[in-house]
Amino acid sequence: MRVAVLGGGYAGLMVTRELEERLPPGDELVLVDETGEHLIQHELHRVIRYPTFADDIAIPLGELTTRAAIREATVTDIDADAGTVALADGEAIDYDACVVALGSQTADYDIPGVAEYATPLKRREHAATLRRDFLDAVETAGGTAVVVGGAGLSGIQTAGEFAELADREGVRDDVEVVLVERSDTVAPSFPENFRDAARNALRDLDVRLETGTEVTGVTATDVRTDGDAIPSDVLAWTGGVRGPDALGEERRGVRADLRLSDRTFVTGDAADIVDADGERVPASAQAAVRASPTVARNVERVLDAARAGESVGHLEKWAFETPGWLISVGDDAVAQLGPEVFRGAAANVIKTSVGLTYLAEHGSLRDAIRVVRDELGDERVLPDRPDLEP
Repeated sequence: MRVAVLGGGYAGLMVTRELEERLPPGDELVLVDETGEHLIQHELHRVIRYPTFADDIAIPLGELTTRAAIREATVTDIDADAGTVALADGEAIDYDACVVALGSQTADYDIPGVAEYATPLKRREHAATLRRDFLDAVETAGGTAVVVGGAGLSGIQTAGEFAELADREGVRDDVEVVLVERSDTVAPSFPENFRDAARNALRDLDVRLETGTEVTGVTATDVRTDGDAIPSDVLAWTGGVRGPDALGEERRGVRADLRLSDRTFVTGDAADIVDADGERVPASAQAAVRASPTVARNVERVLDAARAGESVGHLEKWAFETPGWLISVGDDAVAQLGPEVFRGAAANVIKTSVGLTYLAEHGSLRDAIRVVRDELGDERVLPDRPDLEP
């Protein structure tokens, strides 16, 4: 039997690790990813301020798996009925079960100019481009306008990094950071006390908030809205998500068993999931990680039924339960645990502990130590000092 896992992000890596423990020795497990690396996506915004941090959040998938064959390739199409995956190099992979975990792409909603003039934040090279554009603008302009489109969690973190970068470069008085959001509040899909804490953290960094503002177009020099145009020397776009190209840019809708077809499952940001409680699951790293055991157990049941020549019976259903949410806002942080929301040192300790656990379990202890010391502001090992070892 052959199982193909498509994508090496949070969902794909976690499902692969679960399947490595569950599949019998004779089964083949193939993990397909176009970069061959696992990116710690929730720390990507840090690279805007600390460029060498990029090396600490990208880990070769071969170092994180024990028996999966890693195939570095781009998936172009999935035929769930035929059980085949088409790759950009012209080859195809046949499978007995497949998990589609290709993540999402940034949505531009066909707004004129966004694709041409804005930079998303999905890869390390995006963070490097945003940093370079910022430094170039600061060097050549008397005053610099940085606009971040979309005030979800990624947009909030990105705006915070630009504000701190301006301070680090000694140009804070010459830089205006503007966060634009169509909804009437930042973090619109989150609880009110979390939204309030995030908004206050941004205001403490002098980030200008333009909520209730819809972007209608973008040029090389400004962001046009349903109100006034906003000058823009640097534009980061975090305004929404769409499905991967291999799924026709669609986030595929699935129910709580995460089953797309008889032997194909979809999870992570590539899926639009309604869970066992009838709730729509937010696209997030947390959801991707938490769904992976259910996906792996359901794959195992599909394979067991195929081996026995039987139809698949009951599949496990998943309900998303979250202990809370964590984001960085520059050197500040906002943490929600249950009904309580924290900022400042307490929130940073919580966020750093989560990052330490993830990297220590799924990356390396050395990288975990570097991340923790960076988060806590230890000047001895900040990522722009690669010559110093923890």
